[in-house]
Amino acid sequence: MDFWTRLDNLIAASEVVIDRPKGSSHPRYPDFLYPLNYGYLTGTAGGDNSEIDVWQGSMVDQRLVGVACTVDTLKADAEIKLLLGCTDDEIGIIDRFHNSDYPMSAIIIRRAA
Repeated sequence: MDFWTRLDNLIAASEVVIDRPKGSSHPRYPDFLYPLNYGYLTGTAGGDNSEIDVWQGSMVDQRLVGVACTVDTLKADAEIKLLLGCTDDEIGIIDRFHNSDYPMSAIIIRRAA
């Protein structure tokens, strides 16, 4: 089984919870606004010992289109964030969000079509 299929299975076995809707602010950094829906997969564990994070785009088909591999020097952690139903433009928005002035950087890995 390959990487993408394993992630598909993990997503299928979990519930996506959006706890930071598009336009909401970060709980600790109120100037940080979420440009898309952001949340997590229930019953999972990510690199920060919380659930695996997800970005939810506007596409009707909410399939996994890529992952953002992030490193945060303030929190001293690295993790992945799943990109569900994101358009090319939304993937660009996510990339810019994670590579802003905040001490976080990301690389986006897109799933082949």
